[in-house]
Amino acid sequence: MASNLDSVLKKNANDLAKELEVDRILKAFKLNPYDILDLPITATEAEIKKQYRKKSLLIHPDKFKHEKGLEAFDYLKKAEDHLSDPVKRKDIDMIMTHARTQVLKSILGSGYSTNVSDDDARLSNLTPPLEQQVRAKGREILVEDELARRRKTKLAYANEGAEKAKQEADVAARKRKVEDQAKWEERREERISDWRSFSNKKAKKGKKSNHVLG
Repeated sequence: MASNLDSVLKKNANDLAKELEVDRILKAFKLNPYDILDLPITATEAEIKKQYRKKSLLIHPDKFKHEKGLEAFDYLKKAEDHLSDPVKRKDIDMIMTHARTQVLKSILGSGYSTNVSDDDARLSNLTPPLEQQVRAKGREILVEDELARRRKTKLAYANEGAEKAKQEADVAARKRKVEDQAKWEERREERISDWRSFSNKKAKKGKKSNHVLG
């Protein structure tokens, strides 16, 4: 009886851990793969692989049913892919290193140097902890970069739209010119006929005047 109860309690505890992990991933900052994998920026490639395996096994959709489990698993996979790509990881590492530098400068002031390690005594007992502050600063930088990227994209689309509108206006202008020329040609015979008629009337009028004078 006791063993059955222990099994139930253990299963409930495991399910709770899985549910909490799904919720954590969904609440993580999506532009920072370290945040999604819950890893420090100093994590090695081996540590990234190990963490991904651990968490993917914990919340795998085939083993744990959750209405947003597949979404969380997808975020987890994309984060691991991001950090496994040397070029993409270099980009995020540059941003997070800059964030760490900004945080350390604000904490240490004139005592800052590039050689300060995370286990420096001056960084112990910080509230909030150093890693949390670095993530927060990294979030600010990543959001600014993302907004700048979106503005740039929007401007590019706007410029593209303006260029397209100009091209369409040029095409329309050329079309109108061709149509006007065609209409002018279509009325050519009419204009010639009108001119001949006018010339004949003028000639007859001139003869009639000469007859009166004679």
